[in-house]
Amino acid sequence: MISLSIANGIAEVVLNAPHKLNSLDEQALRDLTQAYDDAAAAASRGEVRALLLRGEGRAFCAGRDIAGVTPENDDAEAYLGGLVQPLLQKMSAFPAPTFAAAQGACLGVGLGLLLATDVVYVAENAKFGSPFAKLGATLDSGGHWYFTERLGMHRTLDLIYTAELMTGAEAVAKGMFSRAIPADELLDSTRAIVAKVATGATGAFKASKELVAHIRDQRLGLWTSMKEENAEQARLCKSEDYAEGFRAFQEKREPKFAGN
Repeated sequence: MISLSIANGIAEVVLNAPHKLNSLDEQALRDLTQAYDDAAAAASRGEVRALLLRGEGRAFCAGRDIAGVTPENDDAEAYLGGLVQPLLQKMSAFPAPTFAAAQGACLGVGLGLLLATDVVYVAENAKFGSPFAKLGATLDSGGHWYFTERLGMHRTLDLIYTAELMTGAEAVAKGMFSRAIPADELLDSTRAIVAKVATGATGAFKASKELVAHIRDQRLGLWTSMKEENAEQARLCKSEDYAEGFRAFQEKREPKFAGN
């Protein structure tokens, strides 16, 4: 149910079990982890300069597949701590820009996949939130951190307590994701953006990705962040892409970046 294809510098990872709304069992999580490992290896060889994650069918991912799971035999710690969290950490640290196109239900671990992706474009009518109040469980996959960070405490607890869902348009308006796009335009629009980014200065993009994560995780202030930017710029100015971009600007032509 997980597929990976690589072409023109783009890795496309697909959740392909539309009959069950792309919900993920333990094996699917292992397969998804392997897909990201394979894509990262290709990126290290210069074969992947951007990644797109998407789901087939009417939902991106409805969350965990609990078919065959009972409360008596469920090991949530093994599922979340042993499989989900390591995957999300790999996704967050992927060595190239990552994008996701999300439609329909995006819940539970499916929401976590999106939150671990650099840039997320959502269908205007997609659905996000925390339905766990109906299960006697709690929001997982980093949801508490991201919701509190982006929505604030009051809206976070409102969503958790009521199990009400946000539309894609509302989620973007509240700062959860990047853009809301009409559902019938979502995939084509996202692919076009990813294709453009994959031909850009992806080495510099990777530097920015790491800087943003460091600023977020370490809660760096302005001047410390600026010092880190300065150091990164000093490193990048010795790169082939910097030289190409500089010359292209002087020569009034489009640059041809190699991603290094």
